[in-house]
Amino acid sequence: MTNSALLVMDVQRDVVAIADDGSGYLPRLRRAIDGARAARIPVIYVVLGLRPGDPEVSPRNKVMTNAVRAGLFAEGAPGTEIHPDVAPRPGDVVVTKRRGSAFSGSDLDLVLRARDIDRLVLAGIATSAVVLSTLWRAIDLDFGLTVLADACLDTDPEVHRMLIDKLFPQWADVLTVDDWIKAVAPQ
Repeated sequence: MTNSALLVMDVQRDVVAIADDGSGYLPRLRRAIDGARAARIPVIYVVLGLRPGDPEVSPRNKVMTNAVRAGLFAEGAPGTEIHPDVAPRPGDVVVTKRRGSAFSGSDLDLVLRARDIDRLVLAGIATSAVVLSTLWRAIDLDFGLTVLADACLDTDPEVHRMLIDKLFPQWADVLTVDDWIKAVAPQ
């Protein structure tokens, strides 16, 4: 029997403000979250948070130093909060990571193993960052994978399409939110 969890990754206020293209992303993600809850699939939120003084950011890491310069991801800052349209419920697990992958510098693997979860359903912003890096790490950890194509978003639509259409299907099931909900809906 497969035990799944929906990972809602990096859907933080500042990230949504940068990436949301007005295509209805948040309502689609909300449907996925509601569908998971209806199917009794745990929803685990993952956020990127940097401690005061950014001790985990190396000057050699271009991505992280650019994020710090832009004022992104400071733990406790309002922009680092999960967007209220998809906010967790009391009792939901929120995992804080320190780098791109949901596993990097976090206790996500511990949370998943404690719940005997062996399949991950990935959603989040950005497809070319947290989704891609989490997918790769999850493959190495032997998780089964589903990527919700329309519950992932990237600032570059062409990169999103290439990953969703060409790369991800080699290693994961790639479904729309509606198709996934139909597949997991209680009978």
